[in-house]
Amino acid sequence: MAPSLPSLASIASVLALAPSALAGFTASATDNISVYWGQNSAGGASTQGRLKEYCTDNGINVINVSFLISIRTPAVNFASASDKCTAIAGTSLLSCPEIEEDIKYCQSQGKTILLSIGGATYTEGGFSDSASATAAAKTVWDLFGSNTNAANRPFGSAVVDGFDFDFESGTQNFVPFASELRSLMDADSSKTYYLSAAPQCVYPDAAMNDMLNGAIAFDWINIQFYNNWCGVVNFANPNAWNFNVWDDWAHNTSKNPNVKVLIGVPANTGAGGGYVSASTLGSIITDTKSQYSSFGGVMMWDMSQLYANNGFLDSVRSSLGGSGGGSTTTTTRGTATPTSTTMSTSTRTTSSTTPGQTGVVPQWGQYDLPFPFR
Repeated sequence: MAPSLPSLASIASVLALAPSALAGFTASATDNISVYWGQNSAGGASTQGRLKEYCTDNGINVINVSFLISIRTPAVNFASASDKCTAIAGTSLLSCPEIEEDIKYCQSQGKTILLSIGGATYTEGGFSDSASATAAAKTVWDLFGSNTNAANRPFGSAVVDGFDFDFESGTQNFVPFASELRSLMDADSSKTYYLSAAPQCVYPDAAMNDMLNGAIAFDWINIQFYNNWCGVVNFANPNAWNFNVWDDWAHNTSKNPNVKVLIGVPANTGAGGGYVSASTLGSIITDTKSQYSSFGGVMMWDMSQLYANNGFLDSVRSSLGGSGGGSTTTTTRGTATPTSTTMSTSTRTTSSTTPGQTGVVPQWGQYDLPFPFR
């Protein structure tokens, strides 16, 4: 007797159980998890693994590779991951074949991989005029977009899935830069590209308000609800916690009416001012998710801190209602020593990366002012 074929209903039931980690960013979802990788802010010799290590079935949907630290004269810094890169002659860029390989692997696992632009040490301030901004966007697209024949590409033939803006100080003429980048992505029909931003929770954001004020269509924003009085640490204070303000922004100001707002948090006690425990964050997620339709998930800074905080990712994923399956952060990587419980700040340097250098390259922080003064 021939074996019976599975019914469509049984196939659908199996697919329904497929782990959410196999999907990248989903605009209609409320359980997106976005994590920054590249800066090794935990600071240990082994706290930052190579990118592909974080692309298993762990429930993370988006990884922001950080940072492109300079735009007019393009330059990148990936902390200790830069050790596997080599300098590109005549430029301030690095050739990173290991990251190239890992981006392709991560994308094959369903991850959305963005390049984050900026960081706390970005000091160019933007552009002198619109023409310069538009030209710079074309350069960035050639370096990281689908034009794989362009010269001096840090990730070679790997094509990122979009870009994240993380500016910590005032900028100018970024609307034409972002508009051109958005246009170049939208003109490429080979795949879906995304644009995100990581403003402070204070509204309006001092560094990116021109872009956020209805000028650019962002797919989601990673609000930094830390290092600020309006952060998760003050969730119980209705005069401080302001997700409602950002929800109003999403519905009434954003150029994209379907934009999602992610709650950005430190992934460990040493990752930023205003860390809260996984259980506390779970309550915040439940409350916010039930009230605001713009809620899209959680952003965490950064991967090295997350993987040194045993069980944090599992708990966040559970609170969001996601199911990753497989191995997760229950295996702690390296040893990170948190600097405080609630009000720590980043230790930053302005030293440059030396390709081939061993050990830990000082990180370029995501934030620049101590909690709660910004």
